[in-house]
Amino acid sequence: MNGASRAAHFGAVAALVRSITPHSLRDPHTGMMQYSASDPKIPTAAVTVEDAIWIHRLTQTGQRVRVHLAMEAHFEPDADSADVMGEIVGREKPDEVVVIGGHLDSWDVGQGAHDDGGGVMAALEAVALMKKLGLQPRRTIRVVFWTNEENGGRGGVAYRKWAGLQVSKHIAAIEMDGGAEKPVGFDLAPGNRPGWEGIRDRATAIGELLKPIDASNVAPGEGEADIEPLMAEGVPGFGLRTVAARYFDYHHTQADTFDKIVPEDFRRCTAAMAVMSYVLADWP
Repeated sequence: MNGASRAAHFGAVAALVRSITPHSLRDPHTGMMQYSASDPKIPTAAVTVEDAIWIHRLTQTGQRVRVHLAMEAHFEPDADSADVMGEIVGREKPDEVVVIGGHLDSWDVGQGAHDDGGGVMAALEAVALMKKLGLQPRRTIRVVFWTNEENGGRGGVAYRKWAGLQVSKHIAAIEMDGGAEKPVGFDLAPGNRPGWEGIRDRATAIGELLKPIDASNVAPGEGEADIEPLMAEGVPGFGLRTVAARYFDYHHTQADTFDKIVPEDFRRCTAAMAVMSYVLADWP
């Protein structure tokens, strides 16, 4: 994440990183990077696994490797965007909210199916199932498609600002941002509100309902990026976790397309999102 600044500190004029993926078909794969305030801002780019291995082998034989780096990456001026929201209003405590969702990314060379179109649609389908079954929980379940997660998480920040004082009425925040592979359960950052010491036990009990699809595990964790502003206010944060066997084969590459979504796995993710959010919202 800080590699470019570290390299610049020692005099580098550019930095290349090996794609952060266990497998590759010559797909460059990016993660994230940050510049420090004290070092020069040099260009940095990911190269494919195959090219990284090739460069390494050339240097091992004593050859001097020269690279011509031509990049077009740049920032455009900020433009208006928006989160997308919808909700099932609670039947007894409509002002108390369980918020669930994913985020809308844009990748020039791919579709963002696993990151994070799958998360967005699983959250939407979860409440669609509740509507289809005629279920109305005690508390409100709100679906949010957060925008701009990759460029500062501004959709999550804007949602927190929009919620205002109502953030104190948020019972939980659940996000799916780890791909739509077979789910194994949730991680939980329990928050720091008085009276919420038992949230882990409650979540574990709800997880038992997901044993038939092998998604019952509830473990300590850090939630997800878009719900961080809510978690900073003490809201318990849940992140859906999957087997993640192939996620980094596709993540942030042109290979992250809709055909990589396995329907049965996606349905299990939807079920996990639906069960956890509904029972939290309906808990007496």
